[in-house]
Amino acid sequence: MRISLVCTAKNEEDNIAQLIESMLGQSLRPDEIVINDNNSTDGTGAIVQHYHDLGHPVRLVVGGYNIPSGRNNAIHHTTGDIIACTDAGLILDRHWLARITEPLRDGDADVVAGFFHPLPRSLLEHAIACTNYPDVSEINPATFMPFGQSVAFRKSVWDAVDGYPEWASHCEDLLYDFAMQKTGARFAFAGTALVHFRPRESLGQVFRQYYLYARGDAVAGLWPRRHLLRYVVYLAALTLVVAGGWSILMLAIGVVGYCRTPWQRIIRRHHEGHRVLQSLLAAGLVPLVRVVGDVAKMVGYPAGFIRLWRTPILRRDRDAWRSRYL
Repeated sequence: MRISLVCTAKNEEDNIAQLIESMLGQSLRPDEIVINDNNSTDGTGAIVQHYHDLGHPVRLVVGGYNIPSGRNNAIHHTTGDIIACTDAGLILDRHWLARITEPLRDGDADVVAGFFHPLPRSLLEHAIACTNYPDVSEINPATFMPFGQSVAFRKSVWDAVDGYPEWASHCEDLLYDFAMQKTGARFAFAGTALVHFRPRESLGQVFRQYYLYARGDAVAGLWPRRHLLRYVVYLAALTLVVAGGWSILMLAIGVVGYCRTPWQRIIRRHHEGHRVLQSLLAAGLVPLVRVVGDVAKMVGYPAGFIRLWRTPILRRDRDAWRSRYL
């Protein structure tokens, strides 16, 4: 079976070479690497083309207007039976491709989810990583859904669902998972197939990230109860603050419960070069990271409904996709 390794990129001249080097350094070499340049205005395309000119099995294609359309354009230009998909800004573990494609090569699965490993460079990034990114030990392989930056699948499955939904500017990988499930595709989890990444560098970047995620959820019609519950919880917390007295103790207990899992991750990841003081400071930042992310979601979710209301074509495409796959 031929294996095609793909990604889409836009204005990633600062890191695209690092990704390509990790692609070329895989213990199982891909038959081809196809990188889609999503109309970059920097030197991304030139860097990719330089690797091609050096004789590496790297091919540059240009097209797309968002992440799913860029991924689809890259996949459209592949010749492999197996597609391994990642994103710019990442570094692939040396054995990522071998491990994520093994169930496909053995005929045991049609879709394989890989995993991810944060590489924080600051105290805040460490807190963000422990707050927002689980350890593999927390994952239930039977229910874990692949993310676009670490997934492999048969090209025939991609054909069967007409690729990634291009109307979705965010959460397109989850929607793609739902569509593949609808076709009866067999899923597997490869927890040791790791991509390494740097977490968001600031709280502003965290806010933007989760704002866009929540907006994408609303556009796609996903998780309404989960988002409603968030409003209810924060309204209850505000009520406790206003009430004062013993209510503050109840609020503190709630905060401890809400931050328990990230704090446990800080303890587990303490061996990764962090001193005791650094771990304590990171633990103190966790509630702030939680609140920033939650506020971003509470702002982003209604923004998604506004976007739907203002864009009838988007609403039409979304409804057509949902009627077919949900």
